[in-house]
Amino acid sequence: MCGTKTAWILREGESRPLEICPKCGQVHFRNSKPCAGALIIEDGKLLLIKRNIEPFAGYWDIPGGFLEEGEHPEDGVIRETREETGLIIKPEKILGIYMDNYCGEGSGATLNIYYISRLISGEISPGDDADDARWFKLDNLPKKIAFPDHALKVIKDLKKRY
Repeated sequence: MCGTKTAWILREGESRPLEICPKCGQVHFRNSKPCAGALIIEDGKLLLIKRNIEPFAGYWDIPGGFLEEGEHPEDGVIRETREETGLIIKPEKILGIYMDNYCGEGSGATLNIYYISRLISGEISPGDDADDARWFKLDNLPKKIAFPDHALKVIKDLKKRY
């Protein structure tokens, strides 16, 4: 706030250091970027998109993405799924919340909310940052999965439910 260079300081009672201005005491909070993803299953198959942008261009990914400012995660997962697949979905239940680090432009920590979602309508029509969209049997998923640090945990947790 005052223009002084910040420093990482571990204050008494805190579990990790905070970025603080040593002059005015202002704390610079670095928040995880919120994301939402759709786990759409039909006839025992999971819908994945093939990314056409970095990071992980050419890898298969769960439909979803970054939330816009003030956007509810349910609205965001509906929007992102429509943009990437052309499909309209209804998020029904949260599978879980997973942490990761986004390795692209503007990298940083992400907080990823995954919804088990029901297909409402539409025809698959990849768009936005997707090259392709296909249904895969849960026991025969592609090897090249984007964001494996958390996506493989998501898929493992999903398989436990089905």
